[in-house]
Amino acid sequence: MSEYMGQENPLLIIISGPSGVGKDAVIDELKQRKIPFHFVVTATTRSKRPDEVHGKDYWFYTPEEFYQLLKSGELLENAVVYNNSYGVPKHDVRDSLNRGEDTILRIDVQGAAHIKREVPNALFIFLAPPTFEALINRLGNRNTETPESLNRRLNTYQVEMKAIPTFDYVVINYESRLAETVDKIIAIITAEKLRTHPRRVKL
Repeated sequence: MSEYMGQENPLLIIISGPSGVGKDAVIDELKQRKIPFHFVVTATTRSKRPDEVHGKDYWFYTPEEFYQLLKSGELLENAVVYNNSYGVPKHDVRDSLNRGEDTILRIDVQGAAHIKREVPNALFIFLAPPTFEALINRLGNRNTETPESLNRRLNTYQVEMKAIPTFDYVVINYESRLAETVDKIIAIITAEKLRTHPRRVKL
């Protein structure tokens, strides 16, 4: 699978979509396949869940630590989502691209919009649920949401789905068909590697 991974023009790949659509599962599956991507870890001020690891799932910072990163210009983007701050460490992205590595960001729709303005030549992939009802079931099955936070996420869904036309591709993540979803994402990246006018990303 690795022969398409050209080094001359590494891609900055943005995988985004509504909360609960399966972004984490897609990233985990890509890692399992051992395709040589660099996965950027997002910084956040939200509390760490019991099964999460600092530096692997997220960089967990206090609000004061996060503000220092923001003040020093070391975040590619940042946003407040459900009362928590999120951001992308800029040095991690820059170092990866300079090494010639295709770089993947898992990010919310609001953050993707900001990166679109800052890095328009990045590759933007929108991960969508097959139906609104399917998203409700996924969020409910996570058992990590209070009724209030669940309602906030579902109310945001309609706004997030309207952002699809600003992305380069949309991939529907059907229930129990994760491998198919990841196959499509790899196909997109493969096609991008074959462009006669490749994307060139500079930070």
